[in-house]
Amino acid sequence: MMHEFVRVIDVTEIPDPGKTLVDVEGEMVALFHVDGQWYAIDDVCTHDGGPLADGELHGFRIACPRHGAKFDIRTGAALTMPAIRPTRSHEVKVEDGGIWVKLRDVATADGPSAHAVGMPQPSASPSPALASAGSTAGESASEAAASPAPAGLLCEDTVRETLKGVIDPELFVNIVDLGLIYGVTLTRSATDAVKHAISVDMTMTSPACPAGPQLIADTKRVLTQRPDVESVEVRIVMDPPWTPDRMTEAARDQLGIF
Repeated sequence: MMHEFVRVIDVTEIPDPGKTLVDVEGEMVALFHVDGQWYAIDDVCTHDGGPLADGELHGFRIACPRHGAKFDIRTGAALTMPAIRPTRSHEVKVEDGGIWVKLRDVATADGPSAHAVGMPQPSASPSPALASAGSTAGESASEAAASPAPAGLLCEDTVRETLKGVIDPELFVNIVDLGLIYGVTLTRSATDAVKHAISVDMTMTSPACPAGPQLIADTKRVLTQRPDVESVEVRIVMDPPWTPDRMTEAARDQLGIF
C-alpha cells in the first residue's frame, strides 16, 4: 500500500520536549518533539501491546508504562527487555506550520542486541543460566529443564534452586532470576512421610506470554523429577504485575540492562 504524508498537528501544539498521540490513516501513532526534531513511532509496545505514548520520555527513549520496555523514538528499536522486537517508526516532516507523518509498512530498526552490551544471542553459545542447567549449544530450553534436580533437603530454597533449570525460551534466562516465581508452598504427603506436594505461584511477563504453556510444563517436569516430590501445582498470578525490577542483578547483567 502506498502511503502519503498526512498533516497531524500544528508545530506549536507540542512543547520541546513533548509527546502526543495522533491518528494517521486510522492508525494511532506516538509523535515526539525532542531537541527541535520530530519523530513518530507506533503507539504499540511489541512486548504486550502497551500504549507507548502514555509512558515516560527520557531523551530519545520512551518507556512502556506496563512493564518498562524502552524504545528509541528515532528508530523504533527495542532497547531493553522485555521487548525484543522493534516497533515501527514513520517519516516526519515540518511544512506550512504543521507536522506531517507518512506511515511505513514494516519496522526497520534492530532489536536490543545492538543496543545492550552483553545481550545473549539465540544462535550463540548457551548463556550461563543454560550452561548451569546442563545444556549444550544445540539443546532446547525444554531439554535444559530436564536436567537432574539439585540434591538436598526439600525446602523452599531447594525448590527455587531446582527451578533455575527452567529457561525462558525468548530471553534465555531462568525463571527464578527473571522474578517470575512469586511464592512456593510445600505440604507433606498424607501417605508418604518423605514426599511433599508443591504449589508454585508463578507470573508471566505479560498476560498473553506465548511461552507460558512451556514454562508451566517445564516447571512441573523439573520438580517431579525429585524423588521427594509427590505432585506439583502451578498457579498463574498476575497481581502484582511483573516488571523488570523483579529481575536479579545477574539477570540484568546477562540481558545488558544497567
